[in-house]
Amino acid sequence: MENKTIHLLLGDQAIALGALHAGISGVYAYPGTPSTEITEFIQASPLARERGLHSSWCTNEKTAMEAALGVSYVGKRALVCMKHVGMNVCADAFVNAGMTGVNGGIVVVAADDPSMHSSQNEQDSRFYGKFAMVPILEPSSQQEAYDMMDFAYDLSETVGLPVLLRITTRMAHSRANVAVKETAAPVACTGKASVPTDWVLLPGNARRRYLKVIEAQTDLLERAEHSPFNRFTFPTDGKAAKGIVACGIGYNYVMENYPDGCPFPLVKVAQYPLPTEALTRLANACEELWVVEEGQPFVEEQLKGILPSTYTVKGRLSGDLPRTGELTPDTVRKALGLPCEEVFATAQHVVPRPPALCNGCGHRDVYDALNRVIAGYPDAKVFGDIGCYTLGALPPFRALNSCVDMGASITMAKGAADAGCFPSIAVIGDSTFTHSGMTGLLDAVNDRANITVIISDNLTTAMTGGQDSAGTNKFEAICLGLGVEPEHVRVVVPLPKNMEEITRILREEIDYNGVSVIIPRRECMQTLNRKLKQKRAAKK
Repeated sequence: MENKTIHLLLGDQAIALGALHAGISGVYAYPGTPSTEITEFIQASPLARERGLHSSWCTNEKTAMEAALGVSYVGKRALVCMKHVGMNVCADAFVNAGMTGVNGGIVVVAADDPSMHSSQNEQDSRFYGKFAMVPILEPSSQQEAYDMMDFAYDLSETVGLPVLLRITTRMAHSRANVAVKETAAPVACTGKASVPTDWVLLPGNARRRYLKVIEAQTDLLERAEHSPFNRFTFPTDGKAAKGIVACGIGYNYVMENYPDGCPFPLVKVAQYPLPTEALTRLANACEELWVVEEGQPFVEEQLKGILPSTYTVKGRLSGDLPRTGELTPDTVRKALGLPCEEVFATAQHVVPRPPALCNGCGHRDVYDALNRVIAGYPDAKVFGDIGCYTLGALPPFRALNSCVDMGASITMAKGAADAGCFPSIAVIGDSTFTHSGMTGLLDAVNDRANITVIISDNLTTAMTGGQDSAGTNKFEAICLGLGVEPEHVRVVVPLPKNMEEITRILREEIDYNGVSVIIPRRECMQTLNRKLKQKRAAKK
């Protein structure tokens, strides 16, 4: 038996270490809470540095997925990481990866954010896995998250498909002891050549590959029925009043309430497609089923289709568990009819701490200047974007009229201008601009839209902790390359002492009939303070 050591790890860190020990050649990711720490762990790993593994941040989630496909094509293993809304960005490449298949294994980690701690929706990534018809894994503990990685890469290469590993915020950001292997596997390579016709998705090839993917579903279902991560406990005699289907971290919540063992028949689901045979057997042994799953009623809805319409299935869809937000051991306990003492029953017990831009943040000066200027334009609309500068929508600035998705500010501003809005202003961050704002700017240039774009550049991806930003020191060149007139690409330093200059430039560019770009540039206070501390420490 292989020797193991115990490490206290976040769920994200357990995934990262498991991937390293499975012999990946690189991680491809765009930072997004709660997935960021996976890539950061690999970036800081001595093993990753020793092996020269790729770990720099990608421009967006789509480029990350496509780069991983390139790694797979040459027979190596790749890890792809993103938060749940990143799955929307990489969906084209992700879904088509099921059509091409894989050579080297690919594991795509989608970190969902129920309760929207740092997100604009409560999307459930399991639907993407089902849509793409690929295997899905959902760990119930940090130990399982680590153990699943080696299994996932073997599974990916065996069935010839990418594997989706779905986690949630609580799994990503909570810690537990994890037994890990003392020795890591070498960097893996299948040694097989990819078949080009599998990867050239012309209709003739795609139709052939689609049949292969359909044929694989029976095997995937069989593997889920006998998965080491799916567990089944059934009554020995008679029919139970209640059965529980617990998915991923939901299993943890159930077992926290039954430390001596669950008294009801139970199916733990951690590998999909849904093990329908085991679930049908469970239903036949129980009067009703309770589904405990984090996110949307993914399993509950499927069970209603599998079981007779008269059979009772309870969970989030039925309203027996909360329909929105994170589950907790207490919400599960209450739903199961166990005594539950609610210590913090209402919000009045907690002092509110609304988020705010940091003191000294350059975004503050940008919004101060913008509010001064648009006060003279009663019909002005300001379209915001995803980043810490989104906090400009809150007091004291209340400067933004929208924030929808990454890169939407520029294209929404263009659409509003097309409809006659003036002035139409977009505020976007540096990392978000290179992530998905550049194409919108090209549309605006091609249509000579009358918009003003503010790229608020703090030289980092600040919202997720200060990761490198893909476009640092390139924004003027990018804007010129996209066709913005040189005299209408303006750079300012957002400081109170420069307020007169900034407001003057804003008015000039708003009054220009065409596309103009203003780049307020000043380093994020958090990353600046971090650098200063490191310099002081180095001098000691």
